[in-house]
Amino acid sequence: MSETDSFIEEVTEEVRRDKLFGYLKKYGWIAVVVVVGAVGTTAFLEWQKAQKSAAAQNLGDLFLAATGQPDAAARAKTLEAVGAEAGDAQVLVELRRAAELAASGDKAAALAVLDQVVADAPNALYRDLATLKALMLRGKDMDQAVRTQALAGLAQPGQAFRPLAMEQQAIMAMETGDNDKALAVLTDVFLDSQATSALRGRAQQMIVALGGEVPASPELQLGQ
Repeated sequence: MSETDSFIEEVTEEVRRDKLFGYLKKYGWIAVVVVVGAVGTTAFLEWQKAQKSAAAQNLGDLFLAATGQPDAAARAKTLEAVGAEAGDAQVLVELRRAAELAASGDKAAALAVLDQVVADAPNALYRDLATLKALMLRGKDMDQAVRTQALAGLAQPGQAFRPLAMEQQAIMAMETGDNDKALAVLTDVFLDSQATSALRGRAQQMIVALGGEVPASPELQLGQ
């Protein structure tokens, strides 16, 4: 390389450096803002995650403390305070509180809680569960046409609580003396793939009590 070429290259490099420093002076603050923003966002997300984790831990501790009370009435009372602080988990706390109220013998209060869950719960699964629990608590005390319609809706194929709703349909049939219908429904419950082993066991016991025949080797139906 000639001295002239070397000189031209050095000058070109100096010009590049001057331009680079000029850009940094003019626009360097943008890079600083971007870096600070990225670091700040990461720090905020980590803080938010830590806050949620701490809140969940605190709620879990409160729930365990509430359910550890010596009797159902005390558990229900403590759960009422926990529910007020539960945020998105309030519906779960309220469902448990309704169960404790029912166990304590305060049926009216339990039904009030369940009806409120049905009215307010954002998730259809929780509304259906609260509806089914309320139907079970009210039993023969409610309008039977309304009860029949509600259970029919919950027992539709694809519904999350179909087997439990069918069990209630069978119980309702037994209450009216329609044992043939009860046996037919209980057999469907026994054969339903959604049914738990406990529910299938109850269905089997009721079939036997009604003088029916339990399928010897049931092929579980896929929620027909």
